[in-house]
Amino acid sequence: MWIKVSATLAAIGIALCVGACSPKKDHDDQQASVTPTNVKLTDAQRRSIHLYTVAVSRFHKTIDTMGTVDFDNDAATSVIAPISGPVTRLMVSPGDHVQKGQALAAVASSDYAAAVSAYQKAVVTAANARRIADADKDLALHQSVSQREADQAQTDAANAEADRDAALQALSALNIDEATIRDIRAGKPVAQVEGLIRSPIAGTVVERLITPGQLLQAGTTASFTVADLSHVWVMAQIFGADMSAVRVGDSAKVTVGASSFSGTLSNIIPEVDADTRSMKARVVVANPAGLLKRQMYVHVLIQSGQQSSGILVPDSAVLRDDENLPFVYIQQRDGSFARRHVTLGERTGDHYLINEGLRAGDQVAVEGALFVQFMQNQ
Repeated sequence: MWIKVSATLAAIGIALCVGACSPKKDHDDQQASVTPTNVKLTDAQRRSIHLYTVAVSRFHKTIDTMGTVDFDNDAATSVIAPISGPVTRLMVSPGDHVQKGQALAAVASSDYAAAVSAYQKAVVTAANARRIADADKDLALHQSVSQREADQAQTDAANAEADRDAALQALSALNIDEATIRDIRAGKPVAQVEGLIRSPIAGTVVERLITPGQLLQAGTTASFTVADLSHVWVMAQIFGADMSAVRVGDSAKVTVGASSFSGTLSNIIPEVDADTRSMKARVVVANPAGLLKRQMYVHVLIQSGQQSSGILVPDSAVLRDDENLPFVYIQQRDGSFARRHVTLGERTGDHYLINEGLRAGDQVAVEGALFVQFMQNQ
């Protein structure tokens, strides 16, 4: 019985010792394994390492962000139906290039017939009124009619001509072609006039919003969207401290896939979006090949025109440890290299701004830094 108790107590003692002592030893071993030591290289190896002497530099900040492509709204328009009636024909499709005044769709509309009839009557009335006025003027010179009658005839002619010009403006507003107007003015018979919706600008049809048979309401129904796609807008998002760094006129580079486009920041919307907490900056970009499409997401680099200062190091000097924390290798007085963790700021070209971890005069391994890391991990 005593033998069993002694054996049990001994087992408990061994278990307590293992539980109390072993973790501490493992922890000490682990702590020693992750503690970096300086890397010492041979003279031949050191000659392959290029050093960069840290100094305070002046630079222009680069804002790295995303943006969305939109039409150049100064060169895009929504085509509103000028007449009421059902659509009889569609003459263009999205993607078609059109000229200013080109017909986009035909409409069966009584508005056209009424406008043509009004102009025909106005042309005849104005011509008759002018002929009477000219005749009365000649008769008044020979005292065949009174001066009062001659003056009234001139007034009637002027009123009739004003009505004719107003009727012509009504035709022009309905986009009736010039050949039809000339025929009416010459007194020629005019065939059934078909109402046409015409493009107010030259560009590309990017939206078709109507279908055959659809009933249009004059001045209300949006029928097409036509845009000049040779230039587009990119609405870039600007966050936080970058808001104070951008100015109208700053240059920008827009990238999508393997294609890059140069642009200029043309406007900054002075309000912050409540959902994203970002501000929108409008970049105007040339788009001659039409590769940039509306609603496309793009990468945007804005080069600030304002000059800043700080410590910059080449991006090749910055490495990452097992926890993905950035560090650089600093050459020590004895020629060895020691790790030093740094706090990265924004990237400017092929350099990083270092917010913390370096001071002027430090010598950082640039070319060959990966070799130093390899040697340290041996």
